Amino acid sequence: MTDLSEFPITQRWPAQDPSVIQLYSFPTPNGVKASIALEELGLPYEPHKVTLADADVKSDAFLSLNPNNKIPAIIDPNGPGGAPIGLFESGAILLYLADKTGQLAGKGAAERAKVTQWLMWQMGGLGPMFGQMGFFVKFAGSEIEDPRPRDRYISEAKRLLGVLDGHLDGRAWVADDYSVADIAIAPWLRALDFYEAKDLVGWDDFTNVTTYLDRFLDRPAVQRGLTIPARD
Repeated sequence: MTDLSEFPITQRWPAQDPSVIQLYSFPTPNGVKASIALEELGLPYEPHKVTLADADVKSDAFLSLNPNNKIPAIIDPNGPGGAPIGLFESGAILLYLADKTGQLAGKGAAERAKVTQWLMWQMGGLGPMFGQMGFFVKFAGSEIEDPRPRDRYISEAKRLLGVLDGHLDGRAWVADDYSVADIAIAPWLRALDFYEAKDLVGWDDFTNVTTYLDRFLDRPAVQRGLTIPARD
């Protein structure tokens, strides 16, 4: 039987089946990247709900796996060379799972580079900028009277949507085929509903992006992954 006792997180979130990938997550735009990828790739895994509350993400148990106190994180009991490996950062997890299976990262070095490029675009731009916009539009930042922070992130969100919309002209996916880059990008587009910001960014003007998101959400594995782990 696989032994995961070297990972202290398993003391708080015990593995029912330690022979499969252990997912520690919550269904946020970053969290569902991992669950969607696992569903798309058909890898057996066991989800554990780690809420965004300090009692979870700042607990000693969770910090032992991710010192950056953010979801998602995974343990793969069958990592490189057959040894268990723990990983955090959603982008790193996506690339790891793609490498493990030889799927969803492009065929050949050139295509893989394109997939990685758009994955990095999401990690460095779309996610952080949308997240900041959400803070100033819906959360505590909305109470700040100075309009400049809010306007700055709304403007940047529009710019990024324009970049993506232009790139998607005549394309189904951001690279030649569906990939981990799409799994990284699309959940953040969906977050505009949660932030109640679609009208602010002129969502309906980005027709290539809107149809791209619809195409993504039509995938059965995406529909499953969006609700894992269950919130309740």
